[in-house]
Amino acid sequence: MSRGGLLLKTCRVAVSQGRAVTGGPPASRLHCVPQGSGYLQAGRGVSVSQGRAVTGAAVETADGRKEMKEFDDLPGPSLLKNLYYYFVRGYLLHTHELQLNYKKMYGPLWRSEIGKYKMVNIGDPEALQQLLRQEGKYPMRNKEDIWKAHRDQRKLAYGPFTEEGYHWYRIRSVLNKKMLKPSEASSYAGGINEVVTDFMNKLQYMRKASPSGDMVNDVANALYRFAFEGISNILFETRIGCLEKQTPPETQKFIDSIGYMFKNSVYVTFLPQWTKGILPYWDRYIEGWDNIFDFGKQLVDKKMSEIQSRLDRGEEVEGEYLTYLLSSANLNIGEVYGSVCELLLAGVDTTSNTLCWSMYHLARDPELQQAVYEEVSSAVPMDRIPVAEDISKMPLLRGVIKETLRLYPVVPTNGRIVSEKDVKIGEYRFPKNTLFVLCHFAIARDEENFEDPLKFQPQRWLRDGGMKHHPFSSIPFGYGVRACVGKRIAQLEMHLALSRIIRIFELRPDPKGGDIKTIARILLTPNKPVNLQFLERNAHQG
Repeated sequence: MSRGGLLLKTCRVAVSQGRAVTGGPPASRLHCVPQGSGYLQAGRGVSVSQGRAVTGAAVETADGRKEMKEFDDLPGPSLLKNLYYYFVRGYLLHTHELQLNYKKMYGPLWRSEIGKYKMVNIGDPEALQQLLRQEGKYPMRNKEDIWKAHRDQRKLAYGPFTEEGYHWYRIRSVLNKKMLKPSEASSYAGGINEVVTDFMNKLQYMRKASPSGDMVNDVANALYRFAFEGISNILFETRIGCLEKQTPPETQKFIDSIGYMFKNSVYVTFLPQWTKGILPYWDRYIEGWDNIFDFGKQLVDKKMSEIQSRLDRGEEVEGEYLTYLLSSANLNIGEVYGSVCELLLAGVDTTSNTLCWSMYHLARDPELQQAVYEEVSSAVPMDRIPVAEDISKMPLLRGVIKETLRLYPVVPTNGRIVSEKDVKIGEYRFPKNTLFVLCHFAIARDEENFEDPLKFQPQRWLRDGGMKHHPFSSIPFGYGVRACVGKRIAQLEMHLALSRIIRIFELRPDPKGGDIKTIARILLTPNKPVNLQFLERNAHQG
């Protein structure tokens, strides 16, 4: 790119903190509850069969016409019953499991009324498919969102997870480039492998520091730092020190702030507005987001300064994702801040949680682990590192990741609002702007969709293994225009990391461990630390 062209574009993004002035229809700012809100799973359902068909007799009028059934025709538990399950039965942090219970009670569709929220819960892949195929060009997640509340309070621009309507579409169109195509994602493989190499060294350090010489305690935390380093390297084009022996203070504060924000978001979501000035949770939630944005802004500003310095010296400017965003005339600097911060959070938990659960199950199934090891060893000679092109020769390893995402969707529940038209599902009609709750956890663990649904069986994803499931029974990266923008990169990161780990280490469970369960704090995570033994297979490099 010429100096003048990039300078002009860089100046454009630096001028305005407001919206980019572009063509297209206006879109008002909408406020909603957080995406993936686990608490939205309670409700009332259709008392029909547990099968895939979403049916129900429509009401026949005097002239023979059949009227579509509506929201009020859906059965389900009362508010008191919901509160009983949440607070007496202890489902507040296990709302994903409550999906399964309510689906058994009420069928594939049921209604929810919690406070001011009226929701239609979908626990059937056919119904989910019908909904998502009607979502239109500008589907919304939810109308009220505590992420947006922070942006509004601080007068910050929205990003891809908070913006809606045409403005979301504009931002998303810019972010899609250099991310969604397999060839574009593969261009990041070199940087990803550099981070994987550092992570392998980190694992060696951790295991050797343990009393047994082979135990890595809290694998999820180690993978969390790996994922942060990896996505930061892509988004900010710089390393932030998550895998160093001593994490830099500013990076550690950033990591702590994310956990702080998510922890307090659970309370902020449930508590009424009048408690903001009395209880500490709202201020803590805002503080967490403030620290996240401060960290992201510093890295973006640093990159902008580097670009400008190179231009001033008459040098050619080249770079990856952040350079591309900063040189785009379609995003202003405020939208760049908001987009990279939101992408950063979205890109971490999918990679870290999925790899953690994958290794947990491989450690508990030596036969499966050996099969994956042999596949990886056959696909890539031991004298070189696996690259993006090698992953196609590892169908079982890819199946491990798919099966993990089926059993442990990072976001067990998601929300969707179709704002452009009414929605028809089976014999039901719902007015536009109805809030639908997508119960991914229940759908993916239903025996109608998967044989032995609770069994970890990656072979079910092999082409010669059947693959008889409904295509919408497991969609961990979403579907349609709101599908995960970082899907390709997340998959590549997980495949490269797992292939290198499994060919160097034999994984074994902690002898003092036991079964690990799931817990939902908005995101689905292990209920206690996952500790694993990492036994070196041979003296070779990964």
